[in-house]
This record gives sequence, C-alpha cells and structure tokens, in this order.
Amino acid sequence: MSTICTANDATAPADGPGAALLFLLAAGAGLSAASLYYSQPVLGVLGADLQAPAWLVGWIPTVTQLGYAAGLLLLGPLADRFDRRRVILAKLVALAVALLLAAAAPSIHALLLASAVIGVAATAAQDFVPAAAALATPARRGKLVGTVMTGLLLGILLSRVLSGTVAAHSGWRTMFALAAVAITGIGVATWRVLPAFAGNAHLDYAALLRSLASLWRAHPALRRAAIAQALLGLGFSAFWSTLAVALHGAPFHLGSAAAGAFGLAGAAGALAAPFAGRMADRRGPLRVVRLGATISAAAFLAMAMGTLLPVGGQLAVLALGTVLFDLGVQAALIAHQTIVFGIDGAARSRLNAILMTIFFVGMAAGSALGSLVLAREGWAGVMALAMLAALGALAVHARAPGR
Repeated sequence: MSTICTANDATAPADGPGAALLFLLAAGAGLSAASLYYSQPVLGVLGADLQAPAWLVGWIPTVTQLGYAAGLLLLGPLADRFDRRRVILAKLVALAVALLLAAAAPSIHALLLASAVIGVAATAAQDFVPAAAALATPARRGKLVGTVMTGLLLGILLSRVLSGTVAAHSGWRTMFALAAVAITGIGVATWRVLPAFAGNAHLDYAALLRSLASLWRAHPALRRAAIAQALLGLGFSAFWSTLAVALHGAPFHLGSAAAGAFGLAGAAGALAAPFAGRMADRRGPLRVVRLGATISAAAFLAMAMGTLLPVGGQLAVLALGTVLFDLGVQAALIAHQTIVFGIDGAARSRLNAILMTIFFVGMAAGSALGSLVLAREGWAGVMALAMLAALGALAVHARAPGR
C-alpha cells in the first residue's frame, strides 16, 4: 500500500511531499483545528435550544480548549513511538464521532462531554505539521511547514465565519454534522495517500512522557523557542480576548460584527506563513523570529499611541496594527517550529507538543491578564502589555547562537 518513511531526514523522500500530499496535510491541519471553534459563534443559539443557563454554555469553548491542551501534552508524543499515520487516523475517527455526538447532543451536559473529546481529538492538527517536517528535505522544511500552517491558520480563521453562516440558515447542529463529514473525508484521504512512518522512539508510554522533561532540559533552543513564542502568544491573546469589549465601549460603540471584521486581518498572517518559512530556510529562522517580534512590538506601540487620535484615526491604526502584529506572531511561530523540528528527527512530535503546549499556556495567561489590564488601565494598557511581551520574546533570542 503506502511506503514507510522514518523520521530521519536521510530516509525521507528526496523531493519532499508532492502537491497533492501537501494539500492533504494543509487541509487536514485546517479542518482539524477548525473543529475547536465551530461552537463559539453559535453559543447563544444552542444555549436557547438546549435550555441551558448562560454560565454553563460558556463552559463549552473552555472544555474544548482544555481538552486540546491535555491532548497536546498527553497524546502529542505518541507519533514518535508509533506510526504517525495510524495516530492521525485514530484521532480523525475519534474527532468525527465526537462531532456527530455534538450534532445529536440531547442536553448541554452531553454537548460538554462531546466538546471535551473534540478538543482532545482535534490535536490531529498538530500531527499533520510534524508529518510535513518529516517528509521535507532540510532545505525546504520551513517552506513546507509554513504551507501546512497556512491551512491550519485559515481553518481557525474561517471556522467562525462558516459556523455562523451555516447556523443562521440550517441550525447549529448542521454545522457539527457537516464538520463530521469533512473530517471523515480527510480521514479517507489520509488512509489512501499519507505514507506510513516508522516510529523511532522505542519507549513505553510512561517513559515517553518522562522524556518530555529530558528534551526540555537537553535543548536550550527548544526552551528559547517555547518561552519566546509563549510571550508572543500572551500579547496575541491579550489583544483578541479584549478587542470586542474595547470596540463595544467608548469611544467606538461598535458591535460584535466589527470585531469579527477585524478577525479577517488574521488572513494576512495565515497567508504570510509560507513566505516566513521560505525566509527561515534562506536567511535562518532566528532572523525571522527577531523580525516577527520586532514587527509585533512596533504594531502594539502604534496601537497604544493611536488612542490619542480621533476615532477614525484610531480605527485606521487599529486595522493596520492588527495586520502587522498578526503577521509578526505567525512568522515567529513558523520560524520557531523550523528551529524545533531541526533539533531531533526522532522526537519531532514530542518537541512540537512541548512548543505548542507552552504556547497555549502563554495564550491562556494573555486572556486572563488582558481582561484585568483592560479593566484597570484601558485599551492603551492592554497594548502596552502586549508590546512588553513582544519585547520579552525579542530579548529571549538576543544572544542565541546561529542565525
């Protein structure tokens, strides 16, 4: 059936994945990640349909994200021990079933359970990314990882728009059912097209988890990448978790649709991912990280200073700053993944699990701190927090060796 590739670059296909396989990896990452966000635009509708209190409905995205974090940490390492293709297929099956259960959920409690499983299984998105790295030649790794990350980021970006549109016309259950069909299609294509990977980490599960700490201690480049990306994630999340509240209040008095429109600026970061990957291949990932952190810090500074302008000027600066800081954060993420995937070919899934888990922790901290700072210091304070976090990420790599 399919050929077997090891995680070693020397035994990966000489030319890397073809266009069809690369598209599959990007689509698989995007649709898996999108599953995390289908519920967010329809919480009000499904809450009324299930006759659930608002506080309990609010737990749906929370348990989804908690499931995702747990899945990254506890299941991410499995693809280093077992055939990554089989790990992806198992997660896709679980994800399709969980989405169907969500579509048929008779109560809020059933939906909460299904949402937690969706979060765990959606970590398949992070298995597609190391698969691209394993199949790529070292000279093209950044570009191919960037292409797959474009799919992942576009999935996140478009999921909320798609969910809201489908729910408005056909109901929220239809969105979950359609998502299950899409994941099933990706699963079939993965089974038919994705090559098998021979696991290189001959450890039992407990030893595999213990090895995460060993990898953290052994590789300074991993520690720098994870900490710097977590700081960038802190600023990123502080911005997005407070934007709708800031736009709703003075001086803007805009509705949620305006915040959604700003969300389209995320497309700039997503579409820039392959370019960031190519730059990492040609000029070195550290240069891309430093550039991304600098752009982000400058964008947050501009948005903080923009609060001194009239409302029209503030909105213009806010729109431009959103494009720039999102581009900077996403470029740094691609470069950090390029660094991490180059550390140890036999541990790519574990290395990615460490990077993304700590990135997630930084984003969670940003949500909490952003809300606190907004209440006490206003929007300019949130931008100052995000700017300092980006400068912190820049400082982490200030004396890092290499380029």
